[in-house]
Amino acid sequence: MTVLYSIYYEFSKRYPHSRITGMKQESICSKAELFLRMVNYTLGYDTVRKAMQNFYEDKRCRTFQSDDIWSAMTIQAHRNQVLDKSITVNEIAESWISKDRLPVVTVDRNYDKKEATVSQKVYLRERPHDVPEQDKMLWFIPLIVISEDKLDFTDTTPKMWIKKTREATLKNLPDASKFIIVNPEEIGPFPVNYDVANWNLLAEFLQTEAGRTTIPIYTKAKLLHDAWNLAYGGHQSFATAFNMTLFMRDEKDHLVWNPVFTMIDHIGRHIDSSAVHNKFETYVRILLTPLYERLGSEAQPNEEHWKENLRSLSKTFLCRAGYKPCIERSQAAFATWRTAKDPDAETPVENQYICPVFKWGTQEEWEFGLERNLAGCPAQTEKIERLLNITILESNGNFSENDISLIFSMLSGGSNGYTTLFHFLSNNWDTIKERFESKTNLWDNLIGTSTGVFTTQEGYDMVSALYVKRQGEFGSAEHIIEKSLKNIKEETKWSDENLPVIEKWLDNYLKTANTSANKFMG
Repeated sequence: MTVLYSIYYEFSKRYPHSRITGMKQESICSKAELFLRMVNYTLGYDTVRKAMQNFYEDKRCRTFQSDDIWSAMTIQAHRNQVLDKSITVNEIAESWISKDRLPVVTVDRNYDKKEATVSQKVYLRERPHDVPEQDKMLWFIPLIVISEDKLDFTDTTPKMWIKKTREATLKNLPDASKFIIVNPEEIGPFPVNYDVANWNLLAEFLQTEAGRTTIPIYTKAKLLHDAWNLAYGGHQSFATAFNMTLFMRDEKDHLVWNPVFTMIDHIGRHIDSSAVHNKFETYVRILLTPLYERLGSEAQPNEEHWKENLRSLSKTFLCRAGYKPCIERSQAAFATWRTAKDPDAETPVENQYICPVFKWGTQEEWEFGLERNLAGCPAQTEKIERLLNITILESNGNFSENDISLIFSMLSGGSNGYTTLFHFLSNNWDTIKERFESKTNLWDNLIGTSTGVFTTQEGYDMVSALYVKRQGEFGSAEHIIEKSLKNIKEETKWSDENLPVIEKWLDNYLKTANTSANKFMG
């Protein structure tokens, strides 16, 4: 699932592999593996095995092409009557392997007719969705359908194939009170969207005992992952995505939890500058605290690796969200370090505890860390300004160029960080430009970090004003600030559309959440 999700993220960008070209071959190979997995499920293991045996026998000691493999599978699939004779595996393979894209399938049910219109289009998560020729991209897509009245996850025979067309009709569906799941167990490498009614049926069922025990782990993870990423990409409402997390209060499997941490990180960063963020952090504390308490705060002898990893993730994200016990433990560990005979000899504080101290702790604690080149995660403006004064204006020899780059990266993770960095750059432009103009990497990094992370109209206005005032002075970073302005415009549109929906859902949830708020408040 980790491989699949990383491919989803890469292929849903406007420019896949644009940043790390070495990833392209690895992604293509991984996609080919996923395609073979899909064929194995949809045609059946026996068909694929027999086809490969025939292929090996026929091509022994002879050269061959990939088409020869697909032809062997086609012949056997037609012979076994597991694939319509109007379709070849060669056509199916070409539609999947030749593109650096993946589809998203949308299932819109007509409950009166017990049918659904199933459509496909390019899956785009990164905005704007302006990829050239996307309307021409089509796939052969297997529709494996599970319905609530027949929860048989062992039957992976497609109910039908979408034959490289934009739309198809799925018939003979259950009545309006029963949900359906398309592409269970992530058999095909594509996310699936539904109409709101079907999403709500799924969200309600997953909160029941039957839902917890009859829906397999990979399918639960898929439903959660699809709901969140489709909302993030603008394909559906965030209210639906949040509803799909309600079953997690009783979920114990780490594979289902893995998408949650990515979701918290992506959404948290995006809404950090808004008034909604504090409510979101309260939601995160309520969501993760039962999991963390079930796992226990300390590792047990010979425990499984996944449990250790899940504890570490839940602790990290709870600490970020201001979980009070975490802050208290962090400060206690930090106090022990500060009173050690030789505090410079080692850092006896867990990584998860360093950020909470610097974010929520006192100025004295932060200064102690700063003296030892540990100054990450400051949330207060005065701490950030002090750090920037030392590292940039005073040219402190204790901080290398790499250290400064890491500080820029760290400040990009929170609105107070990159906003303070932006004002620091604006107020000290001439000095910083003189210091950095011969250090192109640092200069470009600074411009990108200080201008490229805003998500609101206010941020756009600030960056635009700087661009106009310093026109022609950006040097190698001219294209960077121009790109920042385009991105901020898109992110502002996203915020205007989604923040009211997120806030309304959180307000309703926090009113009814059965929790002691003081226990979770940092």
